[in-house]
Amino acid sequence: METRMTDTPTAITAAVLVHGAWHGAWTYERIVPLLAAHGVFAVARDLPAHGLNARFPAGYTTGAWSATSPSPAADVTLDDYVDSVVDTVAHVRALGFERLMLVGHSMGGIVVSAVAERVPEWLSRIVYLTAFMPATGVPAVTYIGAPENAGERVGGQFVADPRVVGALRIDHRSRDAAYLAQTRAAFFGDVDEASWQAVSQLLTPDVPAAPMATPISLSRERWGALPRHYIHCLRDEAIRPALQQRFIAEADACTPGNRTVVHTLDTSHSPFLSQPGRLADLLADIARH
Repeated sequence: METRMTDTPTAITAAVLVHGAWHGAWTYERIVPLLAAHGVFAVARDLPAHGLNARFPAGYTTGAWSATSPSPAADVTLDDYVDSVVDTVAHVRALGFERLMLVGHSMGGIVVSAVAERVPEWLSRIVYLTAFMPATGVPAVTYIGAPENAGERVGGQFVADPRVVGALRIDHRSRDAAYLAQTRAAFFGDVDEASWQAVSQLLTPDVPAAPMATPISLSRERWGALPRHYIHCLRDEAIRPALQQRFIAEADACTPGNRTVVHTLDTSHSPFLSQPGRLADLLADIARH
């Protein structure tokens, strides 16, 4: 769709883009301008304790740190995430946008669900990009070890017990080439070398453990009433394709009259880097319908 200067904000769909664990708003740096070319106004912001809001264990940036040091991000809760995104949605709505799509990648899926339950009247649709979409009352963390997630490469990268440090901690500054190769395989398996080298410097070590351990109560009347889309990534080694299918099946069982619309990309966990054009085209198509 070509955007004309005469278009009013209400004629354009807006998207709020939520990033995943260890990532930041930079996740969508290549997507935002591509969506703009489609006439979709998009905003991405760092969640608390992520991106420019990141909190690092003492000595992490200099290499003089202990992997078991308590995390300064341990006090961040799911409500903190949700408050941040609701605030962003409110600001976008204040600009006059009436059609607002909320997109969450990976861990960001739990934020999408919680925001959709809190303010469904502010959203036109919700989109899970190879993301966690837990059933009502089930903490996201319980799915990591599920049979459907066999072969995932993330859990083996943790360098500390989350119950001890209060965070899901990965050492992105490790000097162990094999360890870093595993991180790349988990998240960026089909991402080109230059992009991997850049993004490896942007990943942060600590993700607050509490949000992943917090169950969300979802209702058919609120979260379950919104049009729901899932972008299924076939080569994902962080959230395995079978687990993605389980999320979809559980959601559809909860809302049989409002089934998930499923889209497929033949990518790893990070299509925003490996196939940004295809992802932007897909998101723009979802936004228009």
